[in-house]
Amino acid sequence: MTALRNAMVYLGLAEDDKRYDEYDDQYVDDYETGHEIVDEERAAEVTPLRRVPSAPAVREVEVTQMNRITTIHPSTYNDARAIGESFRSNTPVIMNLTDMDDSDAKRLVDFAAGLVFGLHGSIERVTNKVFLLSPEHIEVDAEGGEPAQPRALFNQS
Repeated sequence: MTALRNAMVYLGLAEDDKRYDEYDDQYVDDYETGHEIVDEERAAEVTPLRRVPSAPAVREVEVTQMNRITTIHPSTYNDARAIGESFRSNTPVIMNLTDMDDSDAKRLVDFAAGLVFGLHGSIERVTNKVFLLSPEHIEVDAEGGEPAQPRALFNQS
């Protein structure tokens, strides 16, 4: 038995198994005499895999210094396009609905909630009819030190 094996058995890292003594002795003899151990088994042929380019599973957003916030004062539901285009270009949007009647304002808030959900953003109520739409790479700290809420669907009630 080799000195290394004896040390491993002494330290409890290996069991004192006599089955491997002959193999260890043969390996040490071959190593000391310079004989090369030749493996007579033939390796199986390997078929190379073809790499198929694929689109990344997660879309990475380029994080840059925020230098612009868009404020939009919609008067009808048709102004939803301007809100969507600004938010889609990763620009935070302040949506001021004070000039709209309640039914159209509610429709626009529903549109904005779907927009931020689809683009992994968030929506915050600033006042009764003013909302902040933030892209996913923008972190909003609420005044008063309240902990950040997990992103979820916006509840109008």
